[in-house]
Order: sequence, then structure tokens, then C-alpha cells
Amino acid sequence: MRVLLVEDDDDLSTRIAAALRAENFVVDIAKNGEDALHAGVEELFDAAVLDLGLPKIDGVAVLKGWREKGRSLPVLVLTAREGWPDKVASFKAGADDFVTKPFRIEELVLRLRALVRRSAGHASSHIVCGGLQFDVQLGSFELDGLPLKLTALEWRVLSCLMLRAENVVDRAELIERVYDRNAEVDSNSIEVIVARLRKKIGAQFIETVRGRGYMLTSQVSS
Repeated sequence: MRVLLVEDDDDLSTRIAAALRAENFVVDIAKNGEDALHAGVEELFDAAVLDLGLPKIDGVAVLKGWREKGRSLPVLVLTAREGWPDKVASFKAGADDFVTKPFRIEELVLRLRALVRRSAGHASSHIVCGGLQFDVQLGSFELDGLPLKLTALEWRVLSCLMLRAENVVDRAELIERVYDRNAEVDSNSIEVIVARLRKKIGAQFIETVRGRGYMLTSQVSS
């Protein structure tokens, strides 16, 4: 899961980013509205955490700009402003959720996971594909009722496939969602991660769709 964190307070952005990365999120940081507007339009994110009080362009204008450009990523507005008019303006601009500072980072993580899950079309926090189960809120996987141990990269790939189970996920999309923008990515890195996942959950459950990417499926062909 890749998140755009838009926050100009260095200490707060560092703490939030560290907490999200500890939960296997890929985090890109923008510290002003101009950079945030560009990143949200040009790059692929599962969600955004957006402060309202930003330099250059304020958060509400950034959000309006994303929506005007057709970007539907779920947005969690984060602000020190407590007034009802600010909340109304945020929701009218296209916000999906709202958290007022100070807040617990654990709550932010849970709200983000819920936004990503709902944006992928899942009403329940428990997603099942064959013997594989993903608890989105806890961030945990089980296979046939037993905990599944995954590396951070394996978790990111499998969560992306799980949220879109029975649908093809493009290889390029996987790369964008799994690595930060400054990461050095080997040409066969996704193939290596998928190979490791196949050993852990069963090769038959991850199909290679030639020329496109991969699909997690419970429809095992005979």
C-alpha cells in the first residue's frame, strides 16, 4: 500500500512516516501544496494523508485539484483546525475522512487501512481468497487458518493482489505500489518476490498473465 503524506511539520511527518513504514506502507512525503498537487496527479497512490495548513497551496485547494484531474484516491485530511467550516470545506472538496490534531498514530493507521479497503470495493475487513485470508485492519495474513510469515516486500505485493483478487494487476502498478519513488529496482525484482510468494501460498494461486502482470485466484485449474 503506497501513501502520499502531505505535511509541512518535519517532526510530525517523520513520526507518521516511520509508523506507517513499520506497518508495511510505502510512504512518499510532500511538504508543500505545490509538490503535493503534482505528486497526486502524476503518481499512483492507494491513499493520501493531507494537512490543510500548507505552504504555497492550501490543502483544500490541493484536494480540489486532485479531484478536478480525476484522481479518486481516498484522502484522509489531517489538520489542527477544529472549526466545522474547515471540515465542511474538506468534505465538499472530496475528502473521505478527517482527523484533528493531536491524534493517535494507531488510529491514523486503522483509518487509512479502512479507506484503502473500501476504495478497493471491500465492505468487510476480512478478505478471503481460497485458503488465504487477509485481515486488512490488523494487516495480517493467514493460510488455511495459520499465520503466514512474510517479508515487507512480500506483504506489499500480496496485499495488492489480495485487494484485487480475481483481477489482473499490472506489473508496473505493482512496482509503483511496492517501492518508494527513490528505490533502485532490479528488472526482475517483482518476479523474484512473486516466486517466493508462490512457495509460501502455493504456485497455483498466483497466475502470470503474459504481457500484463499477475492475478491472485482461488479458481485453480485442473
